[in-house]
Amino acid sequence: MNFNLAEVQGFISGFDDFLIQLGATLGMFTFALMIYVLLTPHKELSLIREGNASAALAFGGIILGLAIPLGACLAHSFGLVDLVIWGSVTLLLQLIAFRFVDFILHGLPRRIAEGDVAAALVVVSAKIGIGLIMAGALSDPSLTMFN
Repeated sequence: MNFNLAEVQGFISGFDDFLIQLGATLGMFTFALMIYVLLTPHKELSLIREGNASAALAFGGIILGLAIPLGACLAHSFGLVDLVIWGSVTLLLQLIAFRFVDFILHGLPRRIAEGDVAAALVVVSAKIGIGLIMAGALSDPSLTMFN
């Protein structure tokens, strides 16, 4: 196997930035999950431990719904400050959107606690859909394509 010295030097010089940005993104992701757990009227983690598939689906939706736009932030950021600004805005909007979806679907906490998989699938779809839309918006946050 033949290594190009420039490739190895590029890896070495960029590895610390990679770790910093990855750490910041994982920190924001973990913080947003904790906030979501606190905002949720039903205790999804307890329900998951009890084997409630509906709660597991709903929580899986939040994981993906938060990770998708954060991944887009990471891919499109110009540095750590840019990443943290757009990542924070995205997470805040995601949490607001998720609360709105939870509010629209009446009786959702009770339905999830009772194991209503159909309600959980709708919530998962909404959360992932919102995440994908948000990720798309992050591809050109300054809207330069409209100038």
